[in-house]
Amino acid sequence: MSVHTQTSRMTTAKIRQMKANGEKITMLTSYDFTLASLVDAAGTDIILVGDSASNVVCGNQYTLPITVDEMIFLTKGVVRAAHHALVVCDMPFGSYQISEEDAVRNAIRILKESGADAVKIEGGEEILPAIRHMIRVGVPVCGHLGLTPQSVNQFGGYGLRAKEVAEAEKLLHDAKLLDEAGCFCIVLEKIPAALAKQVTEAVSCPVIGIGAGNATDGQVLVLHDMLGMNTGFKPKFLRHFAQLAAPITSAVEDYIAAVKDGSFPSAEESY
Repeated sequence: MSVHTQTSRMTTAKIRQMKANGEKITMLTSYDFTLASLVDAAGTDIILVGDSASNVVCGNQYTLPITVDEMIFLTKGVVRAAHHALVVCDMPFGSYQISEEDAVRNAIRILKESGADAVKIEGGEEILPAIRHMIRVGVPVCGHLGLTPQSVNQFGGYGLRAKEVAEAEKLLHDAKLLDEAGCFCIVLEKIPAALAKQVTEAVSCPVIGIGAGNATDGQVLVLHDMLGMNTGFKPKFLRHFAQLAAPITSAVEDYIAAVKDGSFPSAEESY
């Protein structure tokens, strides 16, 4: 039996059609069943199980340490929650760079074991053979260009990418290659808004931005960041749509105080 039973769920074809219709696409990250249920019920088009789980869930400084096994485990819970959204799983660092065969094997494993609808992979022309092979054997692929966090050690940080002409030209070239290869969408991270607009107009597949201006076909944010749960991270592109860190901390403090003074559980809360 299929994990997904809802016929109204988003598909890669529907995501493509949204661009054709001029309808903006919404993407948010989720890493567990409970929060993914809320994100899905709100009507988000795509839920990304990002390798940002390495930071948000595991507490690592970078995305690099998270493994395929861990990504599959997290994605399973999100898939069970998704009755509407398309679920995309990030391919973690090391799962596609070694060889084309290894990349395809890991992509297929992720779809089979997690139930995800598609994978996301960072990079352009350098990994094009693997992307083409994935798509050829039936794995839907979302590309990712610009600031690619798995290359943080190579970049030397998380600064704005494609500021210079040469890198901007390469990014546009890579986007066209990903589009021609059959990627159903491309994420552009932390690049100049004018370049993101140029890319969006140059490719047929939807372009989803994060720190890439408002001219893209959609937007993505890390859920914990946009909910204001991660107080130590506030880049220019991030808008807090809620401020949950303080009320969550306050609720936990109230719980601790109630347990300490013996008022919880009360008689009414006891059997």
